[in-house]
Amino acid sequence: MAQAWRCAGLSWTAGGPVLIWDGGRRSALTWGKTVAFGVAEGGARTCVGARGNTCPLAARVSARSTGPRCEECARLDRAHSVAADTLADDPRPYRVYLAWFGSGMTKVGITAERRGPARLLEQGAICFSWLGTGPLMAARRTEELLRAALRVPDRIPYAAKRAARAALPSAGEERAAEIAGLHARALGLTGWPESLEPAPFRPVDHVEAFGLAEAPAPVGVVGELAAGGALSGELVAAAGPDLHLATDRGVLVLDTRLLPGWELVPGGGRRVEVPVRALKERPTAQDGLF
Repeated sequence: MAQAWRCAGLSWTAGGPVLIWDGGRRSALTWGKTVAFGVAEGGARTCVGARGNTCPLAARVSARSTGPRCEECARLDRAHSVAADTLADDPRPYRVYLAWFGSGMTKVGITAERRGPARLLEQGAICFSWLGTGPLMAARRTEELLRAALRVPDRIPYAAKRAARAALPSAGEERAAEIAGLHARALGLTGWPESLEPAPFRPVDHVEAFGLAEAPAPVGVVGELAAGGALSGELVAAAGPDLHLATDRGVLVLDTRLLPGWELVPGGGRRVEVPVRALKERPTAQDGLF
């Protein structure tokens, strides 16, 4: 029987996307590389636990969920988290950013300065610019100021981000135009926290980093994994948690957040034996194995 592996998720590094496996093994992903795996027969997707601890119930998790934890473990994992707004005493500096995902889709967010642009790559931001740097609570107040004064959201549905990639402007200047205007308006707002140091507008574009410039448009999305299923394809692009794989059925998008919780085995051939759904059209603009 082939050795089974458990995936811990996708990470973005300076060299590109990397799959991380339980135990610390890493698989660097490069354009043209074949990604091939099967899902162990007779198994089920189980909770990955929280904060390095296994789930005491070995609870089942929905195959369609992008969250690999049961309700209780998810609560514990977010109990001391910047994202959940339960970590207010972190003394390290934070950055406020404006991120653009497509026409009419810009969000404001914060990330630890030490992480650099990793958070933006993880979210699939097509273009972004820093707004300022300062203490965590000052960054939070700036985020709230932009939401209230400029009506810039702090969240965008992931399906909308994915759909927008099919119709991106070809010129980098066009992709940066919306955040350029918002950046100027943001710096002119009253109520800007004194402890937050403003940053000049310097757009960073991720189209090349994601491989989207030359990649064919995807035609479908992997909806879920299932015991006994398999998937194989050539990596042509990646954005956020998504891998764009060229298969015999066209380019399919695999959201790697569906992988944790399954036992995976090496695969081969050009197989697509997982449920696939058509890629949704973009909604209206916002108000070891490989």
